[in-house]
Amino acid sequence: MGDEPRLSRRTMLAGGALAMAASALAGCSADARVPARPAAPDPAAGLPDIQFDVARFSAPEQSSPTGGPFVMPPVHTVYLTAALSRTPGGDDQRELTRVLAALESRYPFGAADLMTFVSYGLPYFRRLPGGLTGDLVGAHLPRLLADPTRSVLEEAVPAPTDVHPDNPGVTKRRFTVPVRIEDNDLLFTFRSDRAAVIQDVLAWFDGNGTLAGRPTAPPAFAGLLTVTSSRHMFTQVGLPRSVAEQNQLPYARFIQPDSPMWMGFSDQQVNASGPPEICTFAGHPSARLSTSRPGDYLDNGGIQHLSHVILDMLQFYDMAAPGTPPSENGNFTKRVQYMFHAPPVHPGNPDQLTDGGGPSFLPAENRGPDYAERTARGIDLPPGERRMGHLSTLQRSSRASDGTPMHLRVDGPGFDPMDVPDGSSQPKLHFSVFVPTADFFTRMRRSQASVDLVRKHRVAEQDNGLERFLTCTRRQNFLVPPRRHRAFPLVELAGG
Repeated sequence: MGDEPRLSRRTMLAGGALAMAASALAGCSADARVPARPAAPDPAAGLPDIQFDVARFSAPEQSSPTGGPFVMPPVHTVYLTAALSRTPGGDDQRELTRVLAALESRYPFGAADLMTFVSYGLPYFRRLPGGLTGDLVGAHLPRLLADPTRSVLEEAVPAPTDVHPDNPGVTKRRFTVPVRIEDNDLLFTFRSDRAAVIQDVLAWFDGNGTLAGRPTAPPAFAGLLTVTSSRHMFTQVGLPRSVAEQNQLPYARFIQPDSPMWMGFSDQQVNASGPPEICTFAGHPSARLSTSRPGDYLDNGGIQHLSHVILDMLQFYDMAAPGTPPSENGNFTKRVQYMFHAPPVHPGNPDQLTDGGGPSFLPAENRGPDYAERTARGIDLPPGERRMGHLSTLQRSSRASDGTPMHLRVDGPGFDPMDVPDGSSQPKLHFSVFVPTADFFTRMRRSQASVDLVRKHRVAEQDNGLERFLTCTRRQNFLVPPRRHRAFPLVELAGG
């Protein structure tokens, strides 16, 4: 593995929404490494019509002695949200087509170079002639198979444990920040093993006339696009621990040094994600949730949810203050139950705290949709215990009837001051996921909170998965169209 070249802070973009991601990229580039990956398939053979069907363009499966097969996605991801000033027309569609082609011409598609996804929010579709109820959008936006009066694309809603007026009484120990349902028109997702590549892309979007060292006309949208946020995510074994040490975080020595995630456990197990087709509107033999059929305009499209989450790592280790030691509730055996299932799926080390207190890679075992309620009732737990693990609650609704996962997660750590009340940089979870419908994600997130089981079986807050450690400050759902229609979908059918 080669070292990631250090990015100079003097070359960061000056001000604006692009600057936060540029600063975060510069901040962690010195600790990141560029993986040695096998060559990606020749793009001349054609890129997948499902934008997020990218396994062939990332690393092959690896095996962990404690957690089975896993994959490591691109090291760096930047989520770039944007608002439109007007309804795009044919010229705008052609320009976005050129921009996307230029990116893939200068940087071959793949984790080693660059992968780009483009998704669209409800505000975009409202701009099109006739809006959401008009003939144009109505004829092409799939409906829910179970309820054809509803669309596959609905706006995100506050989760049951988000801070929001819909959830009176919900507070967080350190970060009581109300969730905002965003209204962006577009979401660009840029992924690469090399921070310098994404830095180059951001500078090009900001008007720089070169791309990959070659003269390339920058995007020219005539005032159409305004970048509203940029969020940097990093995913690599050991990188959260390195960032924690670099920033002298009080819990740095408790973070598992082999973990790619802040909370010390890998989120990259192969069997935890479904096949890309099951996340599309056209569906898969295991499940189809929409009215879409192969050959429809949006058949190979899906839903991309994006949220921004502040992590309370002091609370995760049950530290009353930065200078106080963790209590027993911060031990590995407790944390592994918060994350996975109860009782503990691994006993951990004799020292339950130093270097995580146990392994990072553990199997994402599917225990079925009823397991969370079993442990909420205390079945097979020590007398008097009632608890639920994060994975147990997700599995209440995250899989098809045959057990196939119905989501592809694209989430990972961040470290920045976005939405933090005192302006300090804090550990983040930049959460994104591809799912077949917005309704499916809403149900999956409701399952994760499992407020119904908490109330029914009197599960204490401290025994309910990860909910109390998470403060979600932003949410939005987007439609990720098929690759063939990824540049301002439906505009060519609008006429005029």
